[in-house]
Amino acid sequence: MSIQTVKVPDIGGDEVEVIEICVSVGDQVAEEDSIVVLESDKASMEIPSPAAGVVKSIVIAVGDNVSEGSIILELESEAVVETIVESVAEAAPKAEPVAAPPTVTAEPAAVASRVETINVPDFGGGEAEVIEVCIAAGDDITEGDSLIVLETDKASMEVPSPKSGKVVSITIAEGSQASEGAAILELEVAGSAPAVAAVAAAPATQPAASVAAPAAVTPPSVPVQAQRVSGKDFVGDTLYAGPAVRKIMREFGVDGLQIKGSGPKGRILKEDVQKFVKEAITNKSSAVTGGSGIPPIPAIDFSKFGDVEIKPLSKIAKVTAANMQRSWLNVPHVTQFDDADITELEDFRAGLKAEAEKRGVRITPLPFILKACANALRANPVFNSSLDATGENLVYKDYVHIGMAVDTPAGLMVPVIRDVDKKSIWELAAETAELGQKAKNRKLKPADMQGGCFTISSLGGIGGTGFTPIVNAPEVAILGVSKLAVKPVWDGKEFVPRKMLPLALSYDHRVVNGADAGRFFTYLASLLADIRRLAL
Repeated sequence: MSIQTVKVPDIGGDEVEVIEICVSVGDQVAEEDSIVVLESDKASMEIPSPAAGVVKSIVIAVGDNVSEGSIILELESEAVVETIVESVAEAAPKAEPVAAPPTVTAEPAAVASRVETINVPDFGGGEAEVIEVCIAAGDDITEGDSLIVLETDKASMEVPSPKSGKVVSITIAEGSQASEGAAILELEVAGSAPAVAAVAAAPATQPAASVAAPAAVTPPSVPVQAQRVSGKDFVGDTLYAGPAVRKIMREFGVDGLQIKGSGPKGRILKEDVQKFVKEAITNKSSAVTGGSGIPPIPAIDFSKFGDVEIKPLSKIAKVTAANMQRSWLNVPHVTQFDDADITELEDFRAGLKAEAEKRGVRITPLPFILKACANALRANPVFNSSLDATGENLVYKDYVHIGMAVDTPAGLMVPVIRDVDKKSIWELAAETAELGQKAKNRKLKPADMQGGCFTISSLGGIGGTGFTPIVNAPEVAILGVSKLAVKPVWDGKEFVPRKMLPLALSYDHRVVNGADAGRFFTYLASLLADIRRLAL
C-alpha cells in the first residue's frame, strides 16, 4: 500500500474556486471518479481521480482558490501511481530530445495533407454515452477543440481534438455508446508528413526509452483535457451547470433556462433541479397541460371564419370555471336520476299564497326541497361528510349547511344557508329570497359562500328534463332539480295525472356508492311526496 498525493492538474489558467468536494475521508474511489468541482469565470470542471484507492485526507475546502499543482487530497492505493501533473512534468524532459531534430528539408509532402481517423481515447474503461457532438462536417478545428462529450455513470467529459485540421466526416452520433478506440471522425490534417518523418527519424539518435516516453504521457493527459469544460457547459447565455446536473436535467427532460441556479454565480445545483421538478409536478401548470397531464385545447384564430367579438370573463366566471374543472378532474362522478311526486306539495304550497303575501315573502318549491334535503342528510350521514386532505379519513359534520346555486349576470354564485334542519319553511323562504337578491346585486361576502355540506342546483324555473350537476368539492354530493312536468302515473287502477319533479343526484364515488344514493333518493322522494313526514 502507498500514499499518493493528488494535485490539481493543468486547468488552463490562473486560480479557480473550489465549489464542490465530491468525496469524504474514508471513501473508496475508483479511477476517474470525480473528486472535486472547480469553477472559473467562464466554466466549471470536474477533476477525476487518477487512481483507485481510499481517501486518507482532504487538504482543500469548498470556497478555496487553487491553481495547477495545488494538493487536493491524499489517496491510499495499492500501486504507486504518479499524479497527472507529475506524469506530465516528468515526461516533458524526455519529450524534449524528440523535438530537437534538425529541420526537415522541404519536399512536396511537406505541404501535402492526409485524412486521419480520430478515435475515442482511454477514459477509464467500459462504454460511455455520446451526449453531444460539438463539431460538424466541414468545420476547421484546432488542437484542443472539443469534439464530443461523453458521459458515464460517474462523470461527463469532453474529448479534445489531438490535432488541427478540417473535419471530413463524422462517424459517431449523439445518443450512441462509445468505448476506447471507437472512431469519432475523419480529419484532414495539413502538413502532417514532416512531423511523422521527424518522429520516425528519432530512434536513430535517441534511446528507445526516450522515444516511448511521449506515448506514456498521452493517456493520463486525456482525462484532464476531457474534464475541462468549455462554454458548452453553459445552459443558455447566463445559466450554467456541471456535468452531473446536466445529466439529471436530461433524465427529467427539464429546460435549464427555466431553472434559477442557487450556486455560486448562478450555477445550477442538483437541489435546484429537484426543486423545479417537484414544483412542476405540484402545480401542474396550465401553460404546459390542461390539468392532470391532459393536453390543452389548441388555440384557434376564430376570426378567419368570420366576424368575432372578444369579451373578457368576469372574475366570478373565472373562479367558477377553475373550481368546476378542479372538481371534475379530482372527483369520480356518478349521477343517478329519479322523479319525485310533488302533487300534494304543490297543492299545499298554493294554499299558502295568501299567508305568504301577509308575511311579505314569496314561497317557492325550494324551501321545501331544502328542508327535505336537510332531513335526508341527517338520515344518511355519509352525504353530510367530506374526505380529508390525505384521502384516508372521512369527516362527518354535525351541522347541516346547504348551498343553493344562483344564476347572476356576473356568473354562477352559491350562497350557503346555515342550519337548514333547524329552520322553518317560512324562515327558509325568507332567507333564500334575501341571499338570492344579494347574489344578483353582488353583495355577498366570502363568509356567505363558505361551509356548505351539500348543494342544490335548480333549473326548474328555466326548463329541461334533467342534467348532471358537478359536485362542489369538498362536498360529496349535489342535487340537480329540473322543471316540473305533469305525467300519467299508474295508481293501481288507472293512470292519473301527477306533478313529477325530475331530480339528478351526482356524488363522489370514493365516498358514496350506488346503494347509499338509492336510499338517499328513496327517502328524499318520500318526504317530497308527503310533506307531513317533515314533521316526524
